Amino acid sequence: MSDISKLQTPNSKLNLAERDKKVIWHPYTQMKNALPHIPIVRGEGVYVYDENGKRYIDAVSSWWVNIHGHANPHIAQKVAEQLNVLEHVIFAGFTHEPAVLLAERLLPILPGKQDKVFYTDNGSTAVEVALKMCLQYWDNKDKPKTRILAFKNAYHGDTFGAMSVSGRSIFTDAFNSLLFDVDFIDLPSEGNISHLTSYISHLTDTACFIFEPLILGSGGMLMYEAKYLDELIIACKQAGILIIADEVMTGFGRTGTYFACEKLSNKPDIICLSKGLTGGTMPLGITTCTNEIFEAFLSDNKLKTLYHGHSFTANPIACVASLASLDILLQKETLGNIKRIEAKHAAFLLEIKAHPKVKGVRQTGTIIAIEWETGNETSYLSNLRNLLYSYFLEKGIILRPLGNIIYILPPYIISDEDLDYIYEAIKSALEEI
Repeated sequence: MSDISKLQTPNSKLNLAERDKKVIWHPYTQMKNALPHIPIVRGEGVYVYDENGKRYIDAVSSWWVNIHGHANPHIAQKVAEQLNVLEHVIFAGFTHEPAVLLAERLLPILPGKQDKVFYTDNGSTAVEVALKMCLQYWDNKDKPKTRILAFKNAYHGDTFGAMSVSGRSIFTDAFNSLLFDVDFIDLPSEGNISHLTSYISHLTDTACFIFEPLILGSGGMLMYEAKYLDELIIACKQAGILIIADEVMTGFGRTGTYFACEKLSNKPDIICLSKGLTGGTMPLGITTCTNEIFEAFLSDNKLKTLYHGHSFTANPIACVASLASLDILLQKETLGNIKRIEAKHAAFLLEIKAHPKVKGVRQTGTIIAIEWETGNETSYLSNLRNLLYSYFLEKGIILRPLGNIIYILPPYIISDEDLDYIYEAIKSALEEI
């Protein structure tokens, strides 16, 4: 048992970055040679401020979650009110108003006919639940199917099931021998769609097809057309393959519509949501499904139960944050901002696409990605990454490059002036680096 007398107050002689280095292990970071981590003391709108008062434009929405900016007063008020009512309650055998209301408000605006909500904690667990739903769906129907179809270079999370359906990369290298086999296919295009649909038509043991609709995020902001994804979905449905749309990143306005699958004629059976769900306030994950899937788990046989849950399933505070975020998302002003950012990005794309240092530039909705020409293949481990990252930090902009690919994925409240400042900084970097 700990000796309380040995507990010490923080060393006042050290700054926050030094104290951090002594006790914290940061994500996606080689800690041996990591740059000092910048202590952030507050956020306001599209900005965060460090302990010295320097202001940074959060141009990546803090890993794509703060869709309405930081410290949004409407979300903060609703969360504060809920804290004085009910902070948490076990969700097995009990329910509460925020969870029911969020499901009631969310299901009608999702693409297709989604009927049930299953709550989890984050994007990875939302994907885990979706995979388990599909695999057990076929097992419950006494037609077991064990294969899964996914895209090469996909990223669906860092838990083991989510890693398994993600493309093999530096994120999975240490665990590849422990991941289950998945059938990976190329992104669909005019040149390969006939081959892909033919391949799918011969699949007999495939339980589901999981995809990030329209854009593969961590895989390098790789973008593809909705019409070819539609053809893949048709082929999968004809082959009896369930459809999982991982809208963890693309959901809540990122691709120009509230959900990327709105751009598809054929809708998914299951949708995974997180990130922008709470407006970046706190973790929450959701997996929705059709009644057809849900009913396969209704049985007098208890072995057909979906045995999955989390301690913080449907946390009332997170549900209230999500309801408040939805309030803002569904305002006409927010959709106007999404369209404004989309138009600004499109104009910037035309301005820089012919630059000799731009290997490629692509855009979907509020997301624009610029691939730097390095003379080598695109790589997450490109040495250019740290140069670009530090360059933009000096200018007060948070852009977290994926190797030699930088992207802008801002809060919807960002001003034209701040966007122009980011664009000018990128143009300067193209000349100077």
